[in-house]
Order: sequence, then C-alpha cells, then structure tokens
Amino acid sequence: AMPIRVLPPEVAAKIAAGEVVERPASVVKELIENAIDAGATEIKIEVRQGGRRLIRVIDDGVGIPADEVELAFARYSTSKLTSVDDLARIGTLGFRGEALASIAAVSQLTMVTRCADEAVGTKVRLEGGTIVQRQKKGCPRGTVVTVENLFYNVPARLKHLRSQATERRHIDDLVYRYAMAFPELRFTLLNDGRITFQSTGSGNLFDVLIKVYGLEIARQMLKIEREMKEGPSFPSSPSSPLVHGYISPPSLHRANRHHLTFFVNRRWVQDRMLSYAVSEAYHTLLPTGRYPIVVLNIELDPAAVDVNVHPTKREVKFLRSEEVFAAVQKAVRRALVEGAPIPTVAIQPTPEWGRRRKLVEVGTRRGRWALEVQRTAEVEEPQPLEPGPPSFELAKLPPLRVLGQMAQAYIVAEGPEGMYLIDQHAAHERVLYERLKAERAKMAVTSQALLEPLTIELSPQQAEALEESLDALASLGFDIEPFGGATFLVRAVPAVLAQGEVAEAIEELIADLAGEEIGESAEERALISLACHSAVRAGQTLSMEEMRELVRQLEETAMPRTCPHGRPTMIRLSKAQLEREFGRR
Repeated sequence: AMPIRVLPPEVAAKIAAGEVVERPASVVKELIENAIDAGATEIKIEVRQGGRRLIRVIDDGVGIPADEVELAFARYSTSKLTSVDDLARIGTLGFRGEALASIAAVSQLTMVTRCADEAVGTKVRLEGGTIVQRQKKGCPRGTVVTVENLFYNVPARLKHLRSQATERRHIDDLVYRYAMAFPELRFTLLNDGRITFQSTGSGNLFDVLIKVYGLEIARQMLKIEREMKEGPSFPSSPSSPLVHGYISPPSLHRANRHHLTFFVNRRWVQDRMLSYAVSEAYHTLLPTGRYPIVVLNIELDPAAVDVNVHPTKREVKFLRSEEVFAAVQKAVRRALVEGAPIPTVAIQPTPEWGRRRKLVEVGTRRGRWALEVQRTAEVEEPQPLEPGPPSFELAKLPPLRVLGQMAQAYIVAEGPEGMYLIDQHAAHERVLYERLKAERAKMAVTSQALLEPLTIELSPQQAEALEESLDALASLGFDIEPFGGATFLVRAVPAVLAQGEVAEAIEELIADLAGEEIGESAEERALISLACHSAVRAGQTLSMEEMRELVRQLEETAMPRTCPHGRPTMIRLSKAQLEREFGRR
C-alpha cells in the first residue's frame, strides 16, 4: 500500500486554488471583495485578454500595514474573523482567508499597498505563491493588486479557459453585479485599455441600472421600496427579511434566468429558492419560458444566513428559508400588481416625419404603417429620471366604453387614456381563470350535467393517466366514469366549458395533471388549461351586450392586464399618439 503523506505546501496551495479560482472572473471577484471590505470608495478594474494576461484591481481602501503584507499571502490568514463564533454572523464579504494565497499560487502577482499612517508604501512580487521581491515604494493610500499570466503553472487549468470574449463576459457580469450591490462605490472597468463600464457612485441603484441596462429599460423597471423598520438596523426579532430593489414589468422579459440578480446582505448569490420565489410572483404574468429582469437586495440578520457552505460563497443557506421565500414573493407580487402598465402601441414613422424615439425589443415590419406593440408606458420628453407611475399605471383598469368588434377577435373600446384593443380570448381566459380559482378555493366548481353522456375514446396511456386524475378532475367539475377498456363516459362538465371542446379539454387536462413541471402545480396548469378551453375564441362574433359584459368582468379581475399564460389582454393607443400621427402636433 502507498504510505499516507502530508502534501507539500505548494501542492496543497494549488489544490485549494482550484476550489476558489475557477477562472479569471473568480480572481476579479476575490479582489473586488477585498477592496470593498477595505472600505474603498473607488475601485478600478483593468483586464487584458479576458483576464488571462492581466487583471489589476486598484482601490482607495485602508491598505495593508508594511509588517502584515507577507502574512496577507499566508493561507487562512484574514483580518475579518477572530473566533469560531464570528463565523455565525459574518458581516464582511471575505472571511476564509484563502483568496490571496490561492490566487498567488497560480499566477505572477504584484501588490503595492500603503496605509494612511505610513509615509511610504510596500511593493511585493510573488511567483507561484513564493515571494520573489519586496521593496518600499511611494504610492497613494490603498492597494493595487496585479495578477499576470493566470494559471501559467497549471497548464491543465489554462486549457480549460474559454475564449477571451467568454471570460471577459463573466468579468463584466461580476463588475455589474457589485456595482448594483454597492451603488455608493464608483466602479470603473477597463477592457484592453478601453473604459467599458463606469458607475457613478451616487448611492442610487437606479443610476447603476441605467449604466448596466440602458435608460430605456431602467425607466420601465418597477421599484420595490425598502420598508423602514423601527429601531436598530436589524429588528430585534431575527426574522422579517427586508426586500428592496427593482423588477421588470411583465411586458419586459428575457429568454433565460441570467437577469435574476439576488444579493443577501449585499453579497451576490445564486439561489434556486430565491429564483423560485420570483417566478411564483410573476406566475401567469409572463409567457412560458420567459424570465424577468430582477435586482433584489435581501437584508436579514447575518446570524440567520450561513454563507460558509461553498468555497466561492456563491450559495448560502437560510435559517428560515420559508420566511425569506414569502418575503421575496410578496414584495415582488405587490410591486407587480401596483405597477404593471398596459402595453401601448407605437406607430413606426417613415423618415420624412422627422425623428422619433427608436423602439426597443420589437420586430419591425417595413412599410409606412408598421404597427408594433411597444411595451413601455408612453413618456413624453423631457422625461424625469426616476420612473414615476403615469396615471393609467394603476392595477385597476380605467372605465372603458365598448365601441365594437374588429376582425372577430378584438374588442375596440374607448377610455380616458385613449383607444384600447382588447383580445377577447385572452381577456375571457383571465376572467374564467380567476373565477375557477375562486370556486376551486371554496371547493365548489359549478358543474353542469350533460343531457346525453358523452363517450370518449383514449389511448391506453391516456386512459391510465385519466384513472389517476379522476379525483382531480372531479374537483374541477367533471363527472367521468370508466366504460370498459380505454373508453369513458362524461356525465357532467364544468359549467364554464364550451360544449364543443369537451374531449380536447379532457385530453389536455390529463396531460397537465400528469406533467411534472417544476414551479407550477399540476392543478394550477389544469385550471389555466380549462380557462383556455372555455374562453371565447378568436373568430367568434360577439354582440355589444356580450362585449360589454366581458369588459365589465375583466375590470373586476385582480390582474386584468394579462391572460393566465402571461400574454397582454389589451394594448392602448393614446390620444397624444393619435394626434401626432394625424400631424396635429
């Protein structure tokens, strides 16, 4: 057998570095956190060749005293913890004492640093973790760490790095996130000698959103205010997490979860439970497979969260995760119900009509009247920087007067804010979904007996699934009994269900009830599907009375602006837009 040996320190350091330093962005992360912990107000990050060639982080923090500089590179040395009790309530970003040692182990590193009370600073240079040079050097207060030729001595790691563009994107992301978590600090990022990002350091998160996402998007975001609690910064009860930040309205969404940004006590974390809480809040407001843009800071007593569960501190553990979940979901949902505007229509002008605001994120169809849905509240120049809610952005709909039907699909209505086009199918879906949901909660979905029982033939798989779903279907108002083999008799259906749709609806409901999609309960999907099958179709002619009744019912729903699938129920053409199009202003 092979004897057990203690690893030589340089091997141990390289192994440890593998946990903390995955890629150039990990180096940037650790150095930025050190700068923030050192009380910096300005942090400058320089990157060359995606960080492979050079990463430099310059801060104006407290600096490191000359006699502690070498200790800073020893493993498990940190100024942030003294006892094991401190681990239970960590208030700094760094605390493991491994970062500098790990980075130095796999690069050529130079540090220049000076404390306020020292006349002259210190410069040290390390190669592969070993100090090769040390001298006194005049420099401003603060610390400059330069990391060159990352992984030069670990060829296997070097091979795994992605393209420069990819590594650079990871670094950009990280800097944006820290700028959002610490809006009072001024971050500057240079990529290959060019400034590619700079935050103002104003302390206002909205200013950082403008820099990260652009003014168009920032202006549409809904703000979640930090609810001021009485007493000390952390309430005496260890619970009650505070949630604040910005979220996108349902009309603004992205194809992946990449824009869900969470900070816990300002530490950027990736956490499935938090993502889930947000998607629950947007539930039925977003099209399937689309995700919001969210920047949320969750503040809670440091003792209620364990950050020491992952070498890169990316994941955290909450002491009471259900409380955090509820706080996030409630805060987001409230902001959505209060602030989601109705999408407005913008008419793309032809060039001779003078210049007009460019539309964002809409596909254009060329032609003089390229009609498009512009998902923003119409804001006239000059615009205020802070997105204040215009009058029509209340959760409730304005009173609408029905004028008629267009293309057997849209109800044309007039309101104080202009003309509205209402999608009759989407609107009816919303009405029925909320009605079914209320009845379902009372355990009394209105059912209607069929004069003639309806016979349905299913495939063997469907029949099996139906057998298992009989109880769930009964709670939705169906009365179905087996009739031998894969044949079933339907004796009663939910009163809302359109007669011609029964067989199709049942097939889809079985699929919904059997499917195991994360995030939505099967029952919820079944309700949405039932509402969809029961709603009036496009192509159905409605009388004025029917249209008025539908609009009235829509006005009474809790979420009138979207159907349960997350599509808008209506778009608006404002009086101001009409006047502009007719050249009246």
